[in-house]
Amino acid sequence: MIIVKAMKKFSKQGQRSLAIWAAGCAGRVLPLFEKACPEDGRPRKAITACRAWVRTGVFRMADIRGASLAAHAAARKAKEDSPARFAAHAAGQAVATAHVPQHAFGAAYYALKAVAAASPATAGVKLVRELEWQTGHLPKNLRKAWQPQRLPKNLRSLFPGAAAGNRMKNR
Repeated sequence: MIIVKAMKKFSKQGQRSLAIWAAGCAGRVLPLFEKACPEDGRPRKAITACRAWVRTGVFRMADIRGASLAAHAAARKAKEDSPARFAAHAAGQAVATAHVPQHAFGAAYYALKAVAAASPATAGVKLVRELEWQTGHLPKNLRKAWQPQRLPKNLRSLFPGAAAGNRMKNR
């Protein structure tokens, strides 16, 4: 038996709010990519394209898709499992929010992965801070869609105990 989960529908304003949030999540870790790959502007261009779509409402699939694929290509050029790679993927997911709102959550997840990879020794503390920033900057009406307790197991394991999940449930 195949079970298909229905994708949550978002209003156009909700989608734009998610895109602003996703661009913010990706922008916070973008310096990790730019430090490692200073000559490669593709992830920054993806975030800029995301913000331009929010500001203007002009959507050209070729532009959005191109910016997203370029950021993901930049990620593949970065060292495997590096903060730079995850930061570039965050940018690619952020701009893709213009097409599919749920990509915003991919941007947030990749930003968390970048934070964890940047400071393995203090990953738990930094992840909690980043997750708190992410949740605090997401409009309240969209917070139920962002369920950080459903983080991938490899990220969940980096949080110290259940502290992160408990903090998020109390919001």
